Amino acid sequence: MSVKHHYDIVVIGASIGGVLAAYSAAKSGKKVVLTEETDWIGGQLTSQAVPPDEHKWIEEFGCTSTYRSYRNKVRDYYRSHPFISNDLKDKDLFCPGGSSVSRLSHEPKVALHFLNELLLPFINNGSLTLLLNHKAVSSKKDNEVISEVTIENLNTKRQLTLTGLYFLDGTDVGDLLPITDTDYVTGAESKDETNELHANETRDPYDMQPVTWVAAVDYVEGENHVIEKPIEYEFYKKLMQPYDQYPILSWYGPDSSTGKAKQFGMFPKEKGENGENLFSLWTYRRIVAPHHYTENFQPNDITLINWPQNDYFLGNLFEDDNIEHHRHMAKQLTLSFVYWLQTEAPRKDGGVGYPGIRLRGDVLGTEDGLAKYPYIRESRRIKSLFTVNENHINANVVKQLPTFYDTVGVGCYHIDLHITTKTNKFFYDHSWPFEIPLGSMIPVKTKNLIPACKNIGTTHLTNGCFRLHPVEWNIGEVAGYLASYAIDNNLSLIQIRNNHNHLEAFQALLVENGIELHWPKDQVTPI
Repeated sequence: MSVKHHYDIVVIGASIGGVLAAYSAAKSGKKVVLTEETDWIGGQLTSQAVPPDEHKWIEEFGCTSTYRSYRNKVRDYYRSHPFISNDLKDKDLFCPGGSSVSRLSHEPKVALHFLNELLLPFINNGSLTLLLNHKAVSSKKDNEVISEVTIENLNTKRQLTLTGLYFLDGTDVGDLLPITDTDYVTGAESKDETNELHANETRDPYDMQPVTWVAAVDYVEGENHVIEKPIEYEFYKKLMQPYDQYPILSWYGPDSSTGKAKQFGMFPKEKGENGENLFSLWTYRRIVAPHHYTENFQPNDITLINWPQNDYFLGNLFEDDNIEHHRHMAKQLTLSFVYWLQTEAPRKDGGVGYPGIRLRGDVLGTEDGLAKYPYIRESRRIKSLFTVNENHINANVVKQLPTFYDTVGVGCYHIDLHITTKTNKFFYDHSWPFEIPLGSMIPVKTKNLIPACKNIGTTHLTNGCFRLHPVEWNIGEVAGYLASYAIDNNLSLIQIRNNHNHLEAFQALLVENGIELHWPKDQVTPI
């Protein structure tokens, strides 16, 4: 029999959104518990090892004040590094890792430090309890009200039962939704369901974006760090791209603008067959750049392999009968790609392989060099009072900046879908900077569950731009304030949204706490 612990707000899953939900709830004076199935909080930023993907206005506006503070602290950390170059010390804006995709690529352990620092005051004063290595396993619910959730320690198998007034799902795959019998959707909706131009003709709940099991590597020229040949290497060596003529283990990956493959390069300034400049994968998600440091402290380049070649599209890690098999195969794909890079990858000098590529598990807190948890692009999504679909934000459909009367934040990214697991489609289109409607965070039935991650009411398509770091941060932070506001005012979530006075008061509370509700219309365009 498990022991019961009582809280105002229970947050299951310490993703970026889960961490911020716990933070804002504790900041609001609530007794909070935050659980996490790994031993690192932070999701995408830490245990999944994905540097921030952000919009082009991020240095000026378009995020919460806490996210901006986080960004500033990361840069301050590198500015104060004892061996940082004088040039970098004097720069206001710089990318610590010198990445070509992120304005703020940095080491996962740095992210972990500042997220822990964010929560520490509330842990120290007893208002927040953090339980690592715990996963939700069951719940009790009556008349659409959740009364408790039972969690299990993944190391000891000991169970605890958490009671609360509100339960927030901060897991990256929406684990709490099936456990609490909350209505949700997965995969791709049909055109008949959403009326979206680019939706599938038929619904397929198992056609999801791929996961990627990220690896951290550096390159030590002249040394040999070749790993043991992965068990599934021969399988992956023979596997062909479903959209073109090239093997998965090659320098080719999907080009969303053509629907075919395009060639990538390893290092900067490499040329293609026709003399064109190739996009460098090495600097794509680099997190440590030696040129930022003094000569007496020259770290190797460290980059994160979250590249087109290791998107795992052969199955799903939830809503699947073979989850453990797919977890194994996703890891094996990344390890096979690393082995191919070390031993068989064609080099521009005519040779093959880069044996000096070295897995850096120390960077990720693991022994195998892979992230603690796979990068999850698409989650279970609640059936919500309002669902954001392509017709609300696609810049080729909507001709002006979209707004929602119940906005609780902002976000911006392209509609970006990587190769899916059933139809093997990938999609990329322009979108407007968007607002996050409160209605997308309220379940149609369950009364006291709030999504706090990428599990809000979006579609398969719009999830492709709501899944990014600043958006998830915003969603999670709002989730904590929403639960607290509902408790303080003895209101239901629906009452907050549907009553003009309550909605205005809640939105004012968000603004007071540094959450931007709108985009400056005269300063933004579709991206």
